[in-house]
Amino acid sequence: MFRFRGETMELTAERRAASGGQYVTLSEGVTHYELAGATGETTVVLVHGFSVPSFIWDPTFEALKQAGFRVLRYDLFGRGLSDRPRGRYDLERFVRQLAELLRALQLPSVSLVGLSMGGPIVAAFTARFPEQVQRLVLIDVAGVRSLHLPWYLRLGMLPGVGESLLWLMGGERLVRGAASDFFDPRLVEAFQERYRQQMRYRGFLRALLSTLRSGMLGDFSAFYRQVGERGLPVLILWGREDTTVPYAHALELQRLIPQAHRVTIEQCGHIPHYEKPEQVNPILIQFLR
Repeated sequence: MFRFRGETMELTAERRAASGGQYVTLSEGVTHYELAGATGETTVVLVHGFSVPSFIWDPTFEALKQAGFRVLRYDLFGRGLSDRPRGRYDLERFVRQLAELLRALQLPSVSLVGLSMGGPIVAAFTARFPEQVQRLVLIDVAGVRSLHLPWYLRLGMLPGVGESLLWLMGGERLVRGAASDFFDPRLVEAFQERYRQQMRYRGFLRALLSTLRSGMLGDFSAFYRQVGERGLPVLILWGREDTTVPYAHALELQRLIPQAHRVTIEQCGHIPHYEKPEQVNPILIQFLR
């Protein structure tokens, strides 16, 4: 089996137990999650993006919990401390993971928050299971139209070439690329160090390549249009200076979901909830209530 340089550790049960959080076995493997807050209150589910696992929700998770919500965050398959199963990392797999997780945790009705690639996941889930979704928050989401990818991700689409490129770089290019998600450079170093932790576990880069080749950064506008047609309460949050998913996508998303309330976070990049939680958290709490 092909192994990438730097992936030296396995996701063993012992390491999982030492890491904190909770674990549940679903049909395709173990999912790492954290569920906290007042039982019986509205449950808010946080779905992260392409490569950064659930720590991306740290400020949001704590703020919603303190505000009285029950909050669930989890690692998508292939990321963080969730398993890295074989097979295609496509939309079907990620929607199935979310549906099985909610079923296992007995959460029949939730509000969903999707970040970046998490946007197509929560939109597709809502289209498939509309009776389970109360409200929807979309933060700098992918899928409004196909993204313009940097050169190293475009090369990664080519069989064999992507594996060779990532073996040579050892994934460090992805770490450096995470800096582009920020408008404020002071936050970058600590963020990158946390990102590197998941890269030690075998299967991470393989999962990213499969996600890329499965079209997860492509056009999923049909699902957003279905959300718009259902009239579900939707909040769109976007960083004005986002260079990963440009602000023009926010305006197009508004046309697909005309009932949505759109809020722009100025002087902010791709992850406004992480970069400016003092602005975003009160907006989220007010909408979710």
